[in-house]
This record gives sequence, C-alpha cells and structure tokens, in this order.
Amino acid sequence: MRVLFTVSSWPTHYASMIPLGWALQAMGHEVRVLCHASQVGQIGTAGLIPTPVLDGMDIVTSNRMQYYRDAVSGLWPYPFLPLHPLTGQRLGALGDFDVGAYRREVEPDLMARTNRGFDAAADFARRWQPDVVLHDPTSLEGLLAARLTEVPAALCLWGPVGTHEAEHFRIVPADPSGAFPRHGLGEFSLDMIEHVVDPCPAGVAPRTAATRLPVRYVPYNGSAPAPTWLLDPPARRPRICVTWSTALSTMSGPDTYLLPALVDALSGLDAEVLVTATAEDAAALGRVPPSVRVLGRLPVRLLLPSCDAVVHHGGSGTAMTALWSGKPQLAITFIAETALTGSRLAESGAGRHIPGHLFDPDTVRTAVTGLLTATSHRERAAELRDEVLLRPSMVNLVESLEKLACG
Repeated sequence: MRVLFTVSSWPTHYASMIPLGWALQAMGHEVRVLCHASQVGQIGTAGLIPTPVLDGMDIVTSNRMQYYRDAVSGLWPYPFLPLHPLTGQRLGALGDFDVGAYRREVEPDLMARTNRGFDAAADFARRWQPDVVLHDPTSLEGLLAARLTEVPAALCLWGPVGTHEAEHFRIVPADPSGAFPRHGLGEFSLDMIEHVVDPCPAGVAPRTAATRLPVRYVPYNGSAPAPTWLLDPPARRPRICVTWSTALSTMSGPDTYLLPALVDALSGLDAEVLVTATAEDAAALGRVPPSVRVLGRLPVRLLLPSCDAVVHHGGSGTAMTALWSGKPQLAITFIAETALTGSRLAESGAGRHIPGHLFDPDTVRTAVTGLLTATSHRERAAELRDEVLLRPSMVNLVESLEKLACG
C-alpha cells in the first residue's frame, strides 16, 4: 500500500503522525511526506521520507493574520493587541497594519505560492498513485490530492480540538486561494472531510462530523539523549514539570511569555520543579533556586512518567502526552485552540485551566497545589490514561486504513 502524507510547515501539527508513519513502514507500506522545504530536516530526522513541494503562507504569519482578524472582529479577548501579521512587531493600534497594502502587494504572491503547492500535491498524487492519503488539519493539499485521484483520505487530529467545534475557532482553514474550485471540486467545505484519525480518550473527545478512526496516542516530542538520573528513585517531594511554547510569543506577543513568572511562582512550593527550556529560555531565567532544575529541550514523554503534575501553555502535544502518562495538568492558555484544550482538560477532571491574561502567581500556586493534593485529579488522570492505553493500537489503525483503501 502506498500512503501519502501531507503536512503543514509547523512540526507540532504533524508530530502525532510520525509514529503512524513508523507503523506503516514497519508493516511494509510505502510512505511519502509532502511538505514545505522548511520541514525536510524534521521529517527526515524522524525517519520518514520528505518530498518538499508544498508552499504558501507560513504558520506563524497565518496565525498572526488570524489573531488580527479576531481583534478586528472583536473576538480577541486579551488586554493587549495582537502582533503585526507580517513584521511581528507590537501594534500601537489595529490601523498600524495596512490591510489594503497587504492585499495589493503581498497577498497575490502568497496565494500564487499556495496554489503552486496544491498543484504540486495533485501532480505528485497523480504520478505516484497513492492508495490512501493522510493529512494534518492545516494541510488541505492532501484532501485535494485524494479527491482528484479518487482515493480515501483521513485527517489526523493532533489533540482534543476537532474539525466541527461550536466555538468561532477552527483548526481546519478555509481555502482562500480557491484551489478546490480551480481543480473542479467545488467550494471547499468541512463536509468534504469524511474520516478523522482520533487519538483522544472519550473524556476529552474532539467534536467532528466525520467518521472516527480511533487510535492509541503515541507521543512524539522529538529526540534527545535520555538523562540517566531519570532512572533514580523518585524524590520524596512532588516533582512538577514546567514546559512552555517556544513559538507562542513569536505568534502572540511578549505578553504571552510566562516562563520566568511561572518558575518564580512555583519555586516557593515544597516541590522539585523541572523546566524544559531552549538556551534562550534558560538565559532568560537566570539563576534559579535549588528546587528548580533547568533542562534542555528534553522530550516531555521522557520526563512525565517521573512527575506528579505538569504545567504548560495548552499545546495539544504536551496535553496528550500528559494524558498518556496519567498526570494531572494545568493549562495556562492564550489562543482559542489551546483555551479549548484547557477547558476540555478541566471539564474532564484531569486538569485545571487558567486563561493566560488572568495569570497570577497565587492563582497558579493554588491550582498546582490542588493538582498535587486532590485525589480526584490524580484518579481522573489515571482513568484517562487507562482509556488511552485501551484504544486501538497503531497496528489496528494501519489495518483499518488497509480496509479503507480496498473500498
């Protein structure tokens, strides 16, 4: 079976697809990953074969554009303005972004590049003749390629946010370049998505109108050497993992960079605090108390089994890895997608949620103390872990895809 992946230009969008690619290859199937040139290294390092033919607006700019539109529409809930969509600088006022100039001077080239990417995906699919196509929610090139070659497609969800949410936010983009009608498929609609690969336990189930292909979540947060101290017996004090987005402030502004404030808030607790950080983040933290250990960009799947709780920005990769490890979690969120993830975690009983603009050190300490002391959070997190482990394996999913391909 030939399986075509198409992915966006942001690694966390397709991280959950990497283990599926391994499973497909281990079972003898051919896998090709259509991607942007910027993703060749990430995909190749993960052991899959990249084909860099996609193009268009990068995810950072795309998200900034969405946040700007939200602010213009009155849907931006934060006390600070979003960043300039193109430069990433602070906006003094919404009018500082010249929408007319953008539409005249920038957008036509972006749409042309996007269309070239869709055309390249269609051309590759026609020539390679896949049996099934898998794509992440923001890579509609895969859906178009599948429809043109008349093979089944499945959208691979990355976490608790689905294709048909009631909120204004949607993880599946529109088709601004008009690639679908240009290829004779009519206007794009969410109804075109017939199947979704869903890794979530029922307690945090994403909303979708498509047929679900359930699968057990397998965490992939990159690769790094595993420190041997993780094999040591657990300390007597609780251990808290703190991890923060490396891109949130780039997309949403410096007001969303809470890592130093989080570490300061938690360092006073009677607990060991493990912080995953880039070199730049570590420098921003400066000297930390003895109770805080600053690590490199260690994959959180290595850390969480030895931790008692995790604090993060609401990213689905961290949230799903925490569910996989059965650890209660606190999500402090700044964008609509992560806010919905945080709300679902809180509603499930396995975590707590604080909207980022309401951040307060005392509130965070109270929330984390509750995660560590309330048996209900630990028990619910353990129950959801059991649900994760009881879902069909990657092997079962591959078998389902084989049946789908056979019609």
